Amino acid sequence: MILDWRIALTAFGMVFLAELGDKTQLAAMMLSAESGSIWSVFLGSSLALVFSTLLAVTLGAALTRLIPADYIRLGAGIVFIVLGLFVILDR
Repeated sequence: MILDWRIALTAFGMVFLAELGDKTQLAAMMLSAESGSIWSVFLGSSLALVFSTLLAVTLGAALTRLIPADYIRLGAGIVFIVLGLFVILDR
């Protein structure tokens, strides 16, 4: 297995930008402020992101064996739109 740096950097950029300022970062800030143990919060938060990403990548690879990638992309887009509508309408 050869590492494709272009794909790796694209994945890094997309995930990094998507995670900026989200609930996960706010939770990590709160935990580090409350606990005073920044390295423990950093390690726990980092491992959680690694394992959730591993789950997503594994599930995505398995799903593409059963369902064409275009359908998965369409489904993900629909889920994002529905979640966005829930956020907008939940006022």
